[in-house]
Amino acid sequence: MLPNQDSYDFEMLRSELSWIVGDDNCRTDASEILAHSIDYYWVPECWHDRGQKLPGPDFVVSPANAQEVSKVLQFANTYHLPVTPWGGGSGSQGGALPVYGGIALDTKRMNKVLNVDPISMTATAETGINMQHFEWELNKHGFSSMHFPASIGCATFGGFIAHRGTGVLSTKYGKMEDMVMSMEVVLPTGEIINTLPVPRHASGPDLTQLFCGSEGTLGVVTKATIKIHPIPEARKFRAFLFKDMHDAMMAGAKLMTNRLRPCAIRLYDNAETARLIKNVLGIDRKGSYLVFGFDGYEKIVDLQMEEAVKICKETAIEDLGAGNGESWWKIRYKFFYPAYMFHMPQSFGTLDTVADFSHIENVYWGMKNAVAKNFPEATFIGHFSHWYDWGCMLYARFIIENPPKDPREAVAQYNRIWDVAIHEAIQNGACINEHHGIGLKLGRMMKELYGPAYSVLEGIKKTLDPNNIMNPGKMGFKGM
Repeated sequence: MLPNQDSYDFEMLRSELSWIVGDDNCRTDASEILAHSIDYYWVPECWHDRGQKLPGPDFVVSPANAQEVSKVLQFANTYHLPVTPWGGGSGSQGGALPVYGGIALDTKRMNKVLNVDPISMTATAETGINMQHFEWELNKHGFSSMHFPASIGCATFGGFIAHRGTGVLSTKYGKMEDMVMSMEVVLPTGEIINTLPVPRHASGPDLTQLFCGSEGTLGVVTKATIKIHPIPEARKFRAFLFKDMHDAMMAGAKLMTNRLRPCAIRLYDNAETARLIKNVLGIDRKGSYLVFGFDGYEKIVDLQMEEAVKICKETAIEDLGAGNGESWWKIRYKFFYPAYMFHMPQSFGTLDTVADFSHIENVYWGMKNAVAKNFPEATFIGHFSHWYDWGCMLYARFIIENPPKDPREAVAQYNRIWDVAIHEAIQNGACINEHHGIGLKLGRMMKELYGPAYSVLEGIKKTLDPNNIMNPGKMGFKGM
């Protein structure tokens, strides 16, 4: 338990932290505390909207490098203070919320691109860098990360590593864990380690993947090397309309199982086609909208596109053409901004999950029917955003136009929807989440998902973090 802010003991702690990072980089003022008390998780947004007091950190500390991070973590172990790593604060799962107070370790001072290697096609950067800034720097050298999520302008490089983030072009270029080659990590007890320089080897388990997706519970990733790519000569898109989601799903799956290499595929169910595709793209049709693209050398792009069009024309009810495909790409982020994105006072959540092609449609219908049966006041919509050789990701959403005004009732309703929908996903062969992470929101479901294997994760956590200071209460791990 931290002493009161007005106490001498508290000032001694602040002084010691300031000695490590400098006075300007150890903040306790109300504005900084509030700013590090809310991410894009609906629950704190609701509480703030309804005038509830939010749990926040006692100190906001901004280290400049791994050495300063190490000293902060040693300090935290000495005084048994929780440490919550913080990047851009754009996460939707409450993973960055300092629910037990202590130290919010803001990484944004660690924001340098350290190396761009045109021979190996890799780049190394500190993890506090804004991902758009990283991308712009790569562009100056003629390269790209090919990691283009909707949050690229507000999230950090390290944040994407922390929860295995996915970009729009993941179908060809992979998720963040596929991009990462190696990393520097400060362990909870302060040791600084580097994982092996390449991701493919037979030198034991891959420690890099241990820290990908660990959400700040096993340490702080301070720099990483990722694969980079040349700017493609061409990138082309095409859109089709299918009578229903099943036909569109079969066509999309066939693009993947025939081993074509689309850079992106998006399939919108009938409800999202009628709502979002109509409102954002102006395409007023009944059915399911499928859009896909290819990039690379133009001759290869054209050949792949020709084969993909043949596949879609077998069952599509309308070829919407290249123009409607290109329009989707040009305004792909528009879906996430007003007036198309949901906002207070609505209650809403993104129930994203992932399964193989044999199960994904059952997952969709299981979740949709469960929400409709138990919560008739909720609207369920979905699209399929990120595709693999074996399956794809369901980006499902629920929206409640008029949730309870009492914040506790509203949060209780919100959590019940998550419980019903995600349990249905697990029972139909899917995972809890695909790329937003677990955080505070979904931790209670980890043991159900992993079964006896969850004890392995708990053992790793206990070994690396014996004092349980690193982001306690997240990923299903115990709190302080």
